[in-house]
Amino acid sequence: MTQDALDDALAIGVDVGGTKVIAGLVDAGGNVLARARRDTPGRTTEASVVEDVIVDTVTEIQRTAAVEHPSRPVLGVGLGAAGFVSADRSTVVFAPHLAWRDEPIRDRLVERLATPVVLDNDANAAAWAEFRFGAGQAEPRLLLVTLGTGIGGALVLDGRVERGRHGLAGEYGHMQVVPDGERCECGNRGCWEQYSSGRAMQREAREMLEQDSPYAAGLAAYCDGDPARVEGHHVTRAARDGDVAALELLGDVGRWLGLGLANLAAAFDPGRIVVGGGVSEAGDLLLEPAREMFARRLTGRGHRPVPPILAAQLGPSAGMVGAAEMVREEHRG
Repeated sequence: MTQDALDDALAIGVDVGGTKVIAGLVDAGGNVLARARRDTPGRTTEASVVEDVIVDTVTEIQRTAAVEHPSRPVLGVGLGAAGFVSADRSTVVFAPHLAWRDEPIRDRLVERLATPVVLDNDANAAAWAEFRFGAGQAEPRLLLVTLGTGIGGALVLDGRVERGRHGLAGEYGHMQVVPDGERCECGNRGCWEQYSSGRAMQREAREMLEQDSPYAAGLAAYCDGDPARVEGHHVTRAARDGDVAALELLGDVGRWLGLGLANLAAAFDPGRIVVGGGVSEAGDLLLEPAREMFARRLTGRGHRPVPPILAAQLGPSAGMVGAAEMVREEHRG
C-alpha cells in the first residue's frame, strides 16, 4: 500500500475497560469519525459474553464506515484490552476487571470479524495515541498513567512502546504501596490503584455518605442521597461546584497519584508524564495535589530536572485512537 493510500485509509480502534467498551472509526490524523459504546458485562460474566459485546460494537462501526465512507478502505481492528497481554500480542493472560484468563482473543476476533486484528494493553494504546497526537508529542521518553476503574500505565522509550520481556510491562496500578492494605482485584493487598483510581474514589465517597455526616450533604445531592449510586463523575461534578467533601476526596486521590508517580520517576526518569483516563477529567482538581505530592516525594528533588505532569489531550478517546493507530503501524511495517 502506498503512503497516500495508507493516509486515506481508516482503522477501527476498540478500548475494552472494566465498565465499558468503546469503538471508533479513526483516520490517519487520529480523528474519530464515528463512535459506538456498550457496557462491559463485568468479570463475573463468561469471557465469551465480553467477546460478543466487542463484536457487536465493531460491527456497528463497520456498518457506519460502509455507509458514510464507502470509498475508503478499513485496514483492520485494533483492540486495547484492560489486562495483561502476552508478548506475541495474541492473548489476554489476565484481566483483573474482566473474566479473561488466557483468552486467545485476537484469533477469535479475526475469525468472527473476518478482518485483521491487532491486540495490545489498553494503556499501551493510550500512550501511543498521546505520543503520536496528544500531550506526549515529540517526547521520546514518555510515561503515561491512566486512572479509570483501576490504574493502567505505559512507557514509550525512544519512540516505541516498551512492553517488557513477557509483554507485561506497565502494570503500575499493581505496585504495592501499602503493605497489607486494601484487597485488590488482582489478588494482592495494598496496590496503588486501591488508593488512586475511580474505584478508590467511589469506595471512599460511599463510605463517607454511609456515615450520614452533614459534611457530605452536598455530595449526597448529586446521587439523590443514595450511597450505592455514587460514582466518580458525581464526585468530580460536586468538586467543580466547590463541594468541600468532594474536593477532599479528589485531593486524597491526587496525593496518592503523586506518590506513585514519584516512585515511577525514580525508576524510569521520564521526560514527561501524562495522566489520562476518566478520573483525569477532573483536571487540576486532581493534578495539582498530585504535582505537590510528586514534588515533595521525588528522589533527588532540588538536584534533578522535574518532569512535567500533564493531562492527556485525547481524553476518553485515547485508547481507541491508539489502538487504531497500531493497526496503521502494522501496515507501515
